Amino acid sequence: MKIKIISVLFIYFLSLGNSILFQHLQAQNDKKNTVRLSVNYVRIMNEKDFLEIKAISKINKKSTRIPNLELFIHNNIDNQLVLLGKSTTNNDGESNYLLNLKKIKTDSTNTYHLKILFKGNDLFKKTAKKISFKKADIYTKIFTKDSINFITAELKDTSNDSLIEGEPLVVQIKRLFKPLKIGDELMFTNNNGAITVPIEQGIPGVDGNLTIEVVLEEHDNYGTVKASIKAPIGVPIVDESTFDKRTMWSPRSKTPIFLLVIPNILTLGLWGFIIYLIINLFKIQKS
Repeated sequence: MKIKIISVLFIYFLSLGNSILFQHLQAQNDKKNTVRLSVNYVRIMNEKDFLEIKAISKINKKSTRIPNLELFIHNNIDNQLVLLGKSTTNNDGESNYLLNLKKIKTDSTNTYHLKILFKGNDLFKKTAKKISFKKADIYTKIFTKDSINFITAELKDTSNDSLIEGEPLVVQIKRLFKPLKIGDELMFTNNNGAITVPIEQGIPGVDGNLTIEVVLEEHDNYGTVKASIKAPIGVPIVDESTFDKRTMWSPRSKTPIFLLVIPNILTLGLWGFIIYLIINLFKIQKS
């Protein structure tokens, strides 16, 4: 009877201790901030596929980008997670994770399913974000008709080899800071999955070359898809950049020659004079 009473009391206090510990851990977890992950799939034709990830948390009622978060990227097939790799957010709370689509399995509809997982730490709660997308391609071509240059772009779903109708595409000239959009703000693909846009005359380009981009932006099914094509159809301009020249505002490796020669001559001359004085002092001391 005593053993039974002791056993019951032991189980009771053990349960009470576990309950207190759980409440303590729950209280600690409630103090942590919540991280929201934003994920977009980006495909740059003939170059790379990657995930564009942003980590944001509301701290002191302000949305703040969270750096140095370790994220785990998984292939999610039938709720079975296969680790693809890890990525860490930079100082701006962003991370670009390169994808090798040949190594990622799809479901029966050729749709990719990924899961991005943050396991939590002392400051933030754990969180996860799922993303699903299909692979799409943009094929571009430039032609001339009646002395007017045109660009045509065809949007194709590679998962089932079909043309995509009624989707908005943006056409723009690539620039160093902000691209120059041409045509209408948004142009929707026709029943052949294509758009055709005239290219204005008089657009300047280095040596007359223009880089024209066609972009499908943050689509629910295909993410962001970008294709570019170069053509010598612009007005030639001279590249007046001094990036590769030796100027006062260039980096250290491009220091002007006179700034290298004159200070070094002065420095060597000064040290030579000091050495000359020291030698003469030794001569005086010996004499």
